[in-house]
Amino acid sequence: MENGDQPATRKDIEQLRNDMGQLRSDLEQQRSETHQNMDQLRSEFHHGFDDLKETMRDTQTEILRAFCGYAQTTDVKLKEAEVTDIGLRQRLTAVEERLLEVEKRLSFPPAA
Repeated sequence: MENGDQPATRKDIEQLRNDMGQLRSDLEQQRSETHQNMDQLRSEFHHGFDDLKETMRDTQTEILRAFCGYAQTTDVKLKEAEVTDIGLRQRLTAVEERLLEVEKRLSFPPAA
C-alpha cells in the first residue's frame, strides 16, 4: 500500500480490514468511556444539586425559627399591652363613675 501506483493486493486489503476493525474497536472503547464519564458527571451533578437543596432547606428552617422567636416575643409584648390597656380602662371607668357621683351630689347637669 505504500506505492500508490500498484493495485492493492489481498494482503493490503486484509491489512486495511484489520486496521478498520482496530479503529472500530478503539472507537467503541472511546464511546464506552465517554458514556461512563457522562454518567459519572451526571451523578456528581445530582449529588451537588441534592447538597444545594439540603442547604436551602436548612436556611429555610433557620429563617422560620428566627421568625418564630420574633413572633413569640411580639405576642408576649402585645399581651402585656392588652393587660395594661384593660387596667387603664378599668381605672378610667372608676374615675368616670366617681366624677358622675360628684356631679350628682352637686347637681351639675351631665356633660354631653
